[in-house]
This record gives sequence, C-alpha cells and structure tokens, in this order.
Amino acid sequence: MLHARPAPEAHDAIAPLEHGGDLAAARRRFADAPEPWIDLSTGINPHAYPVCGLPAECFARLPEPAALLALEEIAARAYRVADARTIVAAPGAQALIQMLPRILPGPRVGILGPTYAEHAASWLRAGRAVVACADVTQLADCDVAVIVNPNNPTGRVVERDALLALARRTRLIVDESFADLAPAESIAGEAAACGAIVLRSFGKTYGLAGVRLGFAIAPHDIAARLHEAFGPWPVSGPAIALGARALGDRDWLEAARRRLADDAARLDALLCASGFEIAGGTPLFRLAAHDCAQAIADRLGRAGVHIRRFAEHPRWLRFGIPAAAAWARLEAALRGAP
Repeated sequence: MLHARPAPEAHDAIAPLEHGGDLAAARRRFADAPEPWIDLSTGINPHAYPVCGLPAECFARLPEPAALLALEEIAARAYRVADARTIVAAPGAQALIQMLPRILPGPRVGILGPTYAEHAASWLRAGRAVVACADVTQLADCDVAVIVNPNNPTGRVVERDALLALARRTRLIVDESFADLAPAESIAGEAAACGAIVLRSFGKTYGLAGVRLGFAIAPHDIAARLHEAFGPWPVSGPAIALGARALGDRDWLEAARRRLADDAARLDALLCASGFEIAGGTPLFRLAAHDCAQAIADRLGRAGVHIRRFAEHPRWLRFGIPAAAAWARLEAALRGAP
C-alpha cells in the first residue's frame, strides 16, 4: 500500500520530530522520578569504546586534511570498500540524511516504512513528494528510494540481492546506521559501483553518539559533491582521532558483537517474562509490543526509566540495551516494584 505526502509549500515548516534521548522532557513529564535516570530510549551501545589518551593537538588545532583522508581510508577498510575516494566523513549520519536532498535530483522519493522519520522530513523540507512504501518492489517507480537496513525501529532486514536489483532501477539510498553488528546484508562494498549511496553511523555501535561522526559511501560524483557541501573541516579533530582508532580496532568490534548479542537475548527474555511480545529489533535495541504499552511506559517513567514510544503505533515500545548497572532497576520497574 502506498501513502503519498505531497511536497510542502515553500512557507510551510516541518514540525520537529520526537526522538529518543530527551531526558529533559522525561524529567518534566515525571518530575518525581528517582535519579539518576536510565535512558533506554536510544539505540546506542551502553558499553562505549574507551576514550583516553587523545592528543591535545586534536582539540587545539584545525583538523589536517591528511588526517581526514587517513580516517576515510580506515573507514573504507572497516566497511570493506575498495576505493577510499568514495568515502565521505560527515558530522553524523543525520547530517548526511539532511544533506542528500540538497544535492540529489528527483521529485518523487519512496521510503520503505515504517522507519526513521528524519528521512521523510528531510526530503519534504527540500520540496519533494514523499511516498511511504510497504514493500521493496514499490520503490522502483520512484526517482529516489530510501531503505533503512537494518530498519529502525522494527529491525527488518532487506536482503542484499534485492537491494542491488533495486539499485539498477532507481537512485537507492541505504541507511546502514545499525549494520556494524550485522553486516551480512550490507552493500557498502558495492554501493559506488552500482550507483547506490550507503550511510553508516559511528556513534551507535561505538557508544559515542556525542562525537557526531558518520560516513557516506557513494559514486565518485556524489562523493565529490558531498565533500564540497561539507567544506574543508567536516568533522572535528577529536572525532577524527577517535574514529580512526576505533574503526581500526577489529578485536573490540568482535567483542562488542558477542556482548551485545548476549545482552539482546537477556532483554528479550526479560520483556517476554513481563508479558511483551518481541516485534523486532537489532543488537542495539529491541522493539516490543503490549496491549498496555502506554501504561507500562508511564510506570517506567515514574521509576526513572526512559524508553521510546511511537504515537502512530501505541502498542510498540523500543528498549535500548541497559548498561550493566541498570538491569536490576529495569527488572524492578517492569514488575512494578518500588
């Protein structure tokens, strides 16, 4: 089923979207909740990559072009991309989501949904008509096709063969922000050759969302336009230093995959024991459904546990992976214990 949203008039504004991570709003809503809050409203690794020993120069000096190139080369190896010239570093995947509508043509944009709402909002702000598609095959009739893979919030995965076939028919953008921990269906290595654009997020997997670092893998002409659009210093010196170190640390990533797989299984068991059904997810978050989801979310809020609701899907709640010290409080809050 297709749902089309027409391009807005030039004077129309797109209302800000609700996102996870807004603890100030949670505190206003549940003013008597105990501190510190447990924030499970995002899909960010609670076991962050260690931040230590960064050189003082990366804070004091403008980033060197050579350091940025080195980061993009390291990212190319991490994402199994043969040509580092197709890699573009940016201040987060969100910045790339907002930039692409400014440089890509095409009046009709299809987005496989339900999914991360900033994609539709960014294309609407750029004056494009957005079509919400329920099936991959419907995207081929659009000028631009957008797929989040694995999807946020459902965890749906579209197979590589289907993505590559679609890339032969339309301009395909694949948001792989959650693909680091499940890379089997990634098309990052083939993106530039088949005309697709792949987005990768650094902060989610490495637990460093505040660093604001992401990457696009794109054909040479689009990569060049993105480089030009972001200018000579697209990311900070500390982001370059941390990104280069972390993306080159394959042992840490493999350990993170194992730990998060165990954590996700533990969270599934806890949620099922609390009456939820698991509706989807990735190793960084679980989507759970319950007929009393809104009442449970309120109970969690009163206990100082912040989770992600979805106004358009009131039975859904998304739970991030708890840090080690947060499990007992989450379990007690789900039981309704004081």
